[in-house]
This record gives sequence, structure tokens and C-alpha cells, in this order.
Amino acid sequence: MVSRFGDALRTATLPLIAVGLSDDPFVIASVTACGYLPWLLFGLLGGALADRVDQRRAMWAVDTVRGALVACFALAVGLGHASIGLLVALAFTLTTLQTLFDNASTALLPSLVDRAALGSANARLMTGQQLAGGLLASPLVPLLLTAGAALPFAADATSYLLAAALVASLRVQGPERAPRPSGSTLRKEVGEGLRALWDDRVLRAICTATLLCNIGMGALIGTLVLHVTRWLHAGNAGYAAAMTAYAAGSLCGGFVAQRLARRFGRARTLLLGGSVQTLALVVMGTVRRLDALVVAMLLLGLMNMVWNVNQVTLMQQRSPAAMVGRVSSAFRTASTSGAPLGALLGGAAAMVCGLNGPALFAAALFALAVVSLIPAVQRDVSLVEPEDGVTSAHVQS
Repeated sequence: MVSRFGDALRTATLPLIAVGLSDDPFVIASVTACGYLPWLLFGLLGGALADRVDQRRAMWAVDTVRGALVACFALAVGLGHASIGLLVALAFTLTTLQTLFDNASTALLPSLVDRAALGSANARLMTGQQLAGGLLASPLVPLLLTAGAALPFAADATSYLLAAALVASLRVQGPERAPRPSGSTLRKEVGEGLRALWDDRVLRAICTATLLCNIGMGALIGTLVLHVTRWLHAGNAGYAAAMTAYAAGSLCGGFVAQRLARRFGRARTLLLGGSVQTLALVVMGTVRRLDALVVAMLLLGLMNMVWNVNQVTLMQQRSPAAMVGRVSSAFRTASTSGAPLGALLGGAAAMVCGLNGPALFAAALFALAVVSLIPAVQRDVSLVEPEDGVTSAHVQS
């Protein structure tokens, strides 16, 4: 949560710094693109490394390095030496390190809490991150910038170092690993993780559905400002209302995700979440009213959080203990590749079908995702214990 707070300050400030350094839209967009590219290049490698090393040490070491890098950049900004090249290098390097940190974090969590408590732990982590990054950090950016362009980066560097200290303070024994066979390489270990994901019918179905959903969300988010300001004619205030509704829905989703899983099982909860989001997208693409859009965005945010909590929890529960990092990296790489592809397809849909086309295109992809989840529902009904941490969850195949 502390690190996500600092990240939000930095990511909100980077485009503002870029605009002050260049008027070229492609150059400015390249700064954002470098936040995606390392996941496509190194995401699977980060998962393999997370399964090889001590995850706790990897996390605090990565955050220490990231804190030092951002501190150096804050100094460069303060001295007037910032450049587009430095911005691109910073974004690329931080995200490259993040591929190890995030996969190690996902793999470490089952060592910190009882298996039956994973759902609640994931819900609390994701809700806290949404609160810290979405609601607390964003309003502070204009205030910090009035005191100097370097201040948000200095705050981010401080958050990394504090997060590193918090992780280093943990006293936990990671999962036991069998000795690596002679001749084992990172490439082979990555392949083992991909095969583990593919061979599990439930995880394969959820991964396919998640990829389809992320393509749809990329199409929607990439063109949402046009949908609101031009198709609905709701202006900047309408766009702000839509984004606020999505953030509020995400927070609510963190509180209900585990309750829904207890009632329906995790796989069926994913099916419910995908179905509700499909209906919300249909409303967005057909009803030309701002209040309908706000309600639809609220539901999208709520069910997106419900989806994320239960998807990650199922992945942690079903993956072999020594391969959680690699399976996690496959999920993350798939989701990251879906977003930029969806943004391009959303732009094409807006040109061909009108400005409401991306919402309807996203609805079609979410409907396909719901259909692809049917094998997961048929093969896996996760019975979530009424009191987390009392006993282990049962998985019925």
C-alpha cells in the first residue's frame, strides 16, 4: 500500500513532466508505453526468478534499488537536468524490476496466511492499494507540484524505501523447493510454468477469460474520454464522474469479493462478475445518459475488483507451491498484452462503428469470456470456509 501510494504520485507526474519537455504526442506516449513493454519482454522471466530466489529478500532488494533510482531522478529534476530519455529509461527500468517484485509478492502471500485466508488477504491488499493509489495520492499531486516538480518523485523514492523496510521486517519461511535438476535453465523453468498453467483446465479457462476481458477493458479505457465527452456530450465533469464511480466501485468490490466467494464459490463468482460487466457495457453502449454511464462504471469497478481477488486467489490455491511465481507471471503477461491490443482495437471500433462502438465491442469480448469460464465452473467449485484461517479450503473437481 505504501509503495502503491508513491507509484500513483510518480505515474501522475511523469506525463506532466513529459509535456513540459516535448510537444510530440508520439514521444510523450512512448513514456507510457515503456510502462507496458517490460511485462511483455521480461514478465515470464520475472516469474521464473521469483520461484528461484528468496521472495522476501527479492522484494526488499528490488524496492531498495527502485527507491535509489527514483531518488536520483528526483535530484535530476530538481537540478533541471530531466530529459525525455531519462523519463523513458526510468519508466522502463522500474517496470522491469516490478516484474520480479509483483510475482514474488504473489508467490510469498501463501506463506504468510493460512490457505483458507488467501481470499480475504488478497481482497484487503487490493482494496488498500486502490485506496492508497486511487483516492489518497491523486489529489496530492497538484499540491506537491506547487512546491516543486521533484517533490512527487522524492515522495515516491521515500515510499519505496519504507516499503523495503516493511518487507525486510517479515519473519517468514518461504515454500520448500526441491533441488533443481542438473542442467535446469530459466527457459526450461519458464516452460514448466506455462505447462502447469495449460494443464490445469480451470486455470487455463480463467486465463483465457482474463485475456479477453483485458482486451475489452483496453478498448473501453482507451476511448472512454471520447465516449463521454463526444458521444454523451457530458464534458470533462462527466469524465471525472465516470472515473470516480469506477474507483468507488472498486473499493466496494474489495469488501464484497470474499462474501460472494463464500456464497457461490470462486469460479461461479467469476462467472457472475463477467456477466454483470457484460450487461454494464451493453448499457454504456446503448443508453445515452450520464447517470446510466455512472451506474455502469460503478458496476464495472465493483466486479473488476471481485474478479481480480478471486482470480488471483484461485491461481494461488491451484498452482504447485514451488511454481506460483511462474504461473502468476503467465497471468500477468497475458493481461498486459491484452490492454494495449485492446486500445488499438477500440480505436478501430470507434472509427468504424461510432464512438459507442468500443463499449459494445468490449461487451462482446466479456460475453466470450463468460462462455470460456464454463469449463472452470464445471470442474471447480471452491468452497470457501465461513471463517478464514480456521481450516483449509476444499477444492472439488
